Amino acid sequence: MIDRSGGLVGPGPDAGAIDGGDPAGAARPAGPGWPLAPNQVGVHLADALAERPGMHTVVAAYRLTGTFDGELLAERFRALVRRHPALSSRLVDDGPALGMARSDTAPEWRDETLPPSAADDDGADRLLAECLRPIDTRRGPLMRGALLRRKDGDADLVLTASHLVVDDQAMETAVAEVLTGDTTRSPGDYPGWATAAAGAAVRGAGRAAARRAELSALPLGTDPAWGCGDAAAGDADGGQLPFTVPDDVWRKLAGTARTLGISRYSALTAAVGLVLARNGGTDASLVGSFVTRRPAAQRHTIGYFSNTVPVPVRLAEDGTVAGFLRTCHRQCLAAYRDADLPLFDVLPSGHQSGAGPLTAAVAPLWTPPPLRLPGLTARPLPHPFAGAAKFPLLVYVDMAAEGAARGLLQFRHRWFSAEQAALFTRQLVAVLREFAERPDARLASVTVLDEADRQRVLAAGLGAPLTPEELSVPALFTRRAGLSPDRIAVNDGHTALRYAEVDERSDTVARALAEAGVRAGDRVGVRMERSCDLIVALLGVLKTGAAYVPLDPSYPEARLALVIGDADVRVVVGDADSRPADLPEHIDWLPVRTRPRDPARPLPAVDPDLPCYAIHTSGSTGRPKGVLVTHRNVTSLLNATREDFGLGPDDVWSLFHSFAFDFSAWEIWVCLLTGGRLVVVPRAVSRNPEEFHQLLEDEEVTVLSQTPTAFGLLLATDRLARGGLSVRLVVFGGEPLDTRTLAPWFERYPKARVENMYGITETTVHSTTHTVTREDTRTGSRVVGRPLPGWEIYVLDARGRPVAPGVAGELHVGGAGVALGYLDRPELTAERFTTDRHPRVPGGRLYRSGDQGRLLPGGVLEHLGRLDDQVKVRGFRIELGEVRDALLRDPSVTSAAVVVHGAGTAEARLDAYVVLAAEGTTDGLLRRAAARLPEYMVPQTVTALTALPVTANGKLDTARLPAPEPDADAPAGPAGSPDAAGDVLDRVVGVWRDVLDVPVAPDDNFFDLGGTSLLALRLKTALRGAGLPELALKEVIRHATPAAMTALLRDRAGAPGENAG
Repeated sequence: MIDRSGGLVGPGPDAGAIDGGDPAGAARPAGPGWPLAPNQVGVHLADALAERPGMHTVVAAYRLTGTFDGELLAERFRALVRRHPALSSRLVDDGPALGMARSDTAPEWRDETLPPSAADDDGADRLLAECLRPIDTRRGPLMRGALLRRKDGDADLVLTASHLVVDDQAMETAVAEVLTGDTTRSPGDYPGWATAAAGAAVRGAGRAAARRAELSALPLGTDPAWGCGDAAAGDADGGQLPFTVPDDVWRKLAGTARTLGISRYSALTAAVGLVLARNGGTDASLVGSFVTRRPAAQRHTIGYFSNTVPVPVRLAEDGTVAGFLRTCHRQCLAAYRDADLPLFDVLPSGHQSGAGPLTAAVAPLWTPPPLRLPGLTARPLPHPFAGAAKFPLLVYVDMAAEGAARGLLQFRHRWFSAEQAALFTRQLVAVLREFAERPDARLASVTVLDEADRQRVLAAGLGAPLTPEELSVPALFTRRAGLSPDRIAVNDGHTALRYAEVDERSDTVARALAEAGVRAGDRVGVRMERSCDLIVALLGVLKTGAAYVPLDPSYPEARLALVIGDADVRVVVGDADSRPADLPEHIDWLPVRTRPRDPARPLPAVDPDLPCYAIHTSGSTGRPKGVLVTHRNVTSLLNATREDFGLGPDDVWSLFHSFAFDFSAWEIWVCLLTGGRLVVVPRAVSRNPEEFHQLLEDEEVTVLSQTPTAFGLLLATDRLARGGLSVRLVVFGGEPLDTRTLAPWFERYPKARVENMYGITETTVHSTTHTVTREDTRTGSRVVGRPLPGWEIYVLDARGRPVAPGVAGELHVGGAGVALGYLDRPELTAERFTTDRHPRVPGGRLYRSGDQGRLLPGGVLEHLGRLDDQVKVRGFRIELGEVRDALLRDPSVTSAAVVVHGAGTAEARLDAYVVLAAEGTTDGLLRRAAARLPEYMVPQTVTALTALPVTANGKLDTARLPAPEPDADAPAGPAGSPDAAGDVLDRVVGVWRDVLDVPVAPDDNFFDLGGTSLLALRLKTALRGAGLPELALKEVIRHATPAAMTALLRDRAGAPGENAG
């Protein structure tokens, strides 16, 4: 079989060929050479961008059985290369133009016998190695041959050629000439065709720019972010997976295509595009489609006549399937008409150096028939591809099949696991079935998951069953106090209270509140400093059946006034005898030590479905939102974690967080209801890592709850501390955790358990948990684990449909932790708290978190940040978390934050803030980030800080980040030049201006200014001619602004010996 994994082959009879118009002629000598045709330019650039140049090859492998003469085959192969100029040529790319010239090197031919001692009996490993060997295109010739003899007397004939000069039909011609020796057919004139095509491409530059502008309007990502591959894999490392489109689907699809007046190839393109768009969370995708432009008169010419054209697939979800297919067919035809243009010249800006640059492409799958000669049978081998993937996904389907259609999916390991590749084939078949059977259905109703996959996804979102708790928080506390009345419940550095004392004192507070008119269901404000009395007050409020409303005295008065008004607070409990001057007159003030008139007043039994607290979170309108969390929500959190975490009376907990932050509810109530001792951390101590570390050490705290930002400060202190900690369990929450920062902790405390818990105020603090491992600290895992027992978490798209594993969507949380809703915000409550379509308990609800996540193939959840963390810069959608992750992968960085300044304006830019390792500097940091990110995602500045600023709740405080340093990691020139930065930038801008013949600014994108693939080569040559350091073509393309290019040149000048290739 012929390996067309290089990717640029024609769609076959089902799609229709596009002919170019150049008359055939006799073969002519290459002479001084000829220019590359535009389709060849695309292959060259794809190869230049690859990490292993020379891998864009096409392989034909045949098993020879019978009588054959190795020397005769070698002679015919050499004659084949001499006869066809394309094969005997080499690439010329060291000047201002790309071209081909005759190679002076003899073609390689190997006749190799498998040794009798070889363990590889059938020679499969040897065949694979031959298929994967690159070809040196600059040296040539561009085809090699091998006869690999087997132990059984058969042999494998393997012809390997650069994709620059062959397509599938050319390889069939080559195999036939070698096996038959027939040279009577005209070889045509490939140099003449390529010369004419190159001239037409120059004349078509305006069409290329218009097409690029059209495609740039699509909401596209650059790389398949929904893949779950191996980041350490090479760009081209991949695998393949056969699949089948069932007979009934393929036949019905043919009927639907005839009715709609489209081809099945267009329907296949549409199906791939729909799966890509749904998996990418966008309304559009770009699919590579292979077309052939081989003129009929060049039928037997060996040359490369195919091209990849990008087909835009737009989802009109409210339209019909039929309308969608017709539109996609028209887009295919429009794309085919531009098949004479270089692929890179029509791709949207920013996509020239991405993953493929296309995520997926489609091609027909066709196996040539065996050749039967006198005494010899040549049978095409099973597909020899194994590892040299040219696209993240490449879909082959046998378009000529009458019954079930054979398919083959090739995929890159860097982007997709084998499990996920298999899922993609099932998604594709499911969509083709929908197309075939329901052309009149709304496109939005088309599922990309078959029923079995859908059920697996939903099952992964269910936590273990959890028996509801029938007692309230105060009832459980009283029961606990009865079990251990003399154990210390809480201490604050000045006072320590036993469980019995807390129970008795909270009864007193509750009776005083009842006498003040507080009833079940009311909301009572608590305005107190952190102390033992604070815990007494909170419990006292709960014993009345009321919910407590935290009023942290450290918060601004205006904020407290908003909370009091929003919660309709009538009574406030405080730690001062005198009423605060800023408290509204209609609010009653109750000192926590107030004695009730009736100390024997009975207290009500508290319904566990009543609100336990109302904690306010920030709102997008500036008005805080009060979240009502019930007693049953809190006790469910207790019961979901107690056994797994081994929580009990021997534990010592720290109350680190403000009681206005819901993390405190976890610290206070889970500690006290399991019989632990709660150590209240004074606010001043919580803001001082050295003092906090000493407190943890002195109090022998065993359970520590932290936000990652706050823990980073503590960890830095711990590295210098003489004494160790007694912590056995660290619980992270409140913000995303970068596990790479935890390596020093594991070194110092290898037995401590670390839990990364994802949660939201509206779903009761924590919803998932994941035990962090040492391996996580090496990989930078963002896994937040599985739902807690009793919780449910689903990853849904914008229309509420479950998405496939690996695909990002919004996290929807259901089950035991879902709060009642927002205080007096019925519209917002209805918007965010929705009906659970598949609840474990009838009447269940889901909370739309606003967080982005995905279900990994192993069934665990990965948190990807806030949906509103996505910003637009120069028209590109950017996930700030992805940029931050790239910075954190640099060994010189220990912490990082990325913000956008000037959002929504033409001057929008990304600025990075980093905390450096001991020996780290910002020198070259952005250049190294550019190796991991598209150009438009690389921050324009990087500012080093000693620590990232944090809020009172321990989260990153972006408002306190300083103005970016204007010269931080700014472009600069060769070392020793006093004004090198400005000088080099001016020279680069000048070269760009000369090449492009338009005005140029430092942040202008090369392709936005009208740059093309050929102009990129001219720019490369012009930069060298201007006396600047040598840049490889891929560096010119990937550093596509003068500023980015200048920064690269600066680093090149500062690193002698670093080559440009």
